Amino acid sequence: MYSTLNRAQAVFGFFTTVALFVAGIAALSVLLYPTDAASAKVQLKDAKVTKGRPHYYSTKKEEYAQLKFDLDADLSPLFNWNTKQLFVYVYATYSSADTEASNVPATQSIIWDTIIEAPESPYSFANLRERFFPAKSAAGSKRSTSAAANKNKNKNQKKSNSKEPAAPGVLRLRDQKSKYQISDITGRIAERTNVTLSVGWNVQPWVGALWWAPGSGAVPRTGGSIVASKAFDLPALKGLKPKGEGAASI
Repeated sequence: MYSTLNRAQAVFGFFTTVALFVAGIAALSVLLYPTDAASAKVQLKDAKVTKGRPHYYSTKKEEYAQLKFDLDADLSPLFNWNTKQLFVYVYATYSSADTEASNVPATQSIIWDTIIEAPESPYSFANLRERFFPAKSAAGSKRSTSAAANKNKNKNQKKSNSKEPAAPGVLRLRDQKSKYQISDITGRIAERTNVTLSVGWNVQPWVGALWWAPGSGAVPRTGGSIVASKAFDLPALKGLKPKGEGAASI
């Protein structure tokens, strides 16, 4: 006869084995969902360079750039039943030195990011609890019903008036201001040449490995196409003339 402790250990071991097997199947199931249709395009709208303290912890003044951009992205193919959330970011790539050199690696700085959560499933724990075990009492059901109807009506009106897409992962941003400034270790960033903007993402599943955007250098990578912005030059420091522009002729 096995003791109660031995039986409990056997049941727990069988449970963990089944859970591990199911988790492995869930992690591999994302391969059945193609992600090649995902696309993103970013374009610069405005750039300015100022001098000051870009962060509250900065000990000295330095040059930093603030950018505005347009973003068009359709990342809905990245969402499947195993997707928990999607981390999307826009980053700038620029030379790490004042002068162009082949032996100097480029610098990449994130200027904007956001987290897009997957839509809640109707079979989630919160929805099932609300369906079978409603929190509100029957006495206040009439008031709650009327309030909910008015709330839903207002929500529907807002949705009809708003231009936000219904599908998760669809972004249409215009004149979006960067969240983070870009700077350089030298303290000078003005008139930096050959700067580009690109889009990246990170798919965070419920179970399994993190998936990265193509071109990020990390593995595993999703499919999809990313259109980087055209190369541009950062303007001169605010209040100063660009390099090469001489004084006015007398």
